[in-house]
Amino acid sequence: MKKEALRQYYKMLRGSLSEENIDIQSLEIANQLLKLSIWEFSFYHLFLSIETQKEINTDFVLNILSGKDKNIVISKSDFKTTTLTNYLLTDATTLKLNAYNIPEPIDGIEISNAKIDVVFVPLLAFDLKGNRVGYGKGFYDTFLTSCKPETIKIGLSFFEAEAKIEAIYEGDVRLDYCVTPNKIYKF
Repeated sequence: MKKEALRQYYKMLRGSLSEENIDIQSLEIANQLLKLSIWEFSFYHLFLSIETQKEINTDFVLNILSGKDKNIVISKSDFKTTTLTNYLLTDATTLKLNAYNIPEPIDGIEISNAKIDVVFVPLLAFDLKGNRVGYGKGFYDTFLTSCKPETIKIGLSFFEAEAKIEAIYEGDVRLDYCVTPNKIYKF
């Protein structure tokens, strides 16, 4: 399937999930993450859930990172340049929903992309080669391209892999892993 068809299909599937189901599956994804050998690093980038889009509840991952005393990095989106500016999440960080209902830091300690070791990547769909479909703006492809080459990219999905995503662009960045409630995919 092509990206746009997958985008629409997975938005519909996600839209049918109940809040309870989202929380149960999000917890299962967080528990799956604990099986990965990724916990020796320092800086972890985490997307904060857009509740209106019925995204994975990343609070469970946030709790794991906090419990392991990791540096948690979150983003602020610039829709004019389609770039992300990354900030350290601290007790003093104030979050505000932007026009797209994305929780973002108002300000804080800016973190260079070169410092980030692991990125948890939001997505709508992914395939068996690690290609992903997001919302189509390219924020994460731009961001991931600017990270160091050894940065580990981990997609989080409620759903299992598609066999193949058609019409992949040259600028698309593949995942290293994708974690679902039932499985860890390694690419």
